[in-house]
Amino acid sequence: MSNIAVVLSLYKNDKLSTLIPVLESLYQQTKTVDIFVQQDGIIDKKVEKYLDEAFEKSKIAYLNKRTDNRGIAVSYNELFTEVLRKEYTYIARMDSDDIAILNRIELQYNFMEEYQSIDVVGGYIEEFGDDFEYSKIVKYPLFHDEMFHFFSKRVPLANVTTFFRRSFFEKAGLYPTTSPTNEDTLLWLKGFSTGCQFANIPEVLVKVRVSKAFFGRRSGIVKSWSDFKDRVKVIKTLGYNNSSYFYALALFMVNIAPAKIKKFLYLRFR
Repeated sequence: MSNIAVVLSLYKNDKLSTLIPVLESLYQQTKTVDIFVQQDGIIDKKVEKYLDEAFEKSKIAYLNKRTDNRGIAVSYNELFTEVLRKEYTYIARMDSDDIAILNRIELQYNFMEEYQSIDVVGGYIEEFGDDFEYSKIVKYPLFHDEMFHFFSKRVPLANVTTFFRRSFFEKAGLYPTTSPTNEDTLLWLKGFSTGCQFANIPEVLVKVRVSKAFFGRRSGIVKSWSDFKDRVKVIKTLGYNNSSYFYALALFMVNIAPAKIKKFLYLRFR
């Protein structure tokens, strides 16, 4: 048994063609991990068969088949709870269509072993086109104070790169389930509010799949308004200055803007 668990939640839209590279990237890690998978509702039969075979071969340490879809925050919370019950020291998160670089876990493990005060560490991501030619490295601030300042405008670490010490959950708890899409924003709010220490490693840790549809989508008014309210909650709770409200409003306008404008702004300022 490893002292590192990786959690992965799947739902009905996940495809075998994108899931296999994800799991292969975890099987081949230079640091051994135990993989915990949950099916959040009914999933593709090919994916389910592949998971069953992986579980039987002990490639996956834990497989839970939830027949009702309860959403990403609830699903990951259940995975975190299962892992914490088993006394793992570290928990890494993965998403179902992204690919970890082969020494991701080793880099984060070594970092956490060296810096015992850090509760969660992330890193850079490399976005790549799933159905078109595209590549972009997205960087994040490295140190706690920089990340706190950055959080006045945007999330300070990529959810898919997160590597937690169990102390993070002992201090901050699990993902809030009040927001349909901003579970990470609200978790980082809880983390900063309860004294958790944050860091990022200046290395690309995960390759993130991006489709053409991602740039073409315009966020609905309901989702955009929900995101705006969550951002305002962050600003008020952590006491950021008034300029943060203007940035939040600008982001709201971008989210509801026509697809071409949104794509231009994303590629230019992301």
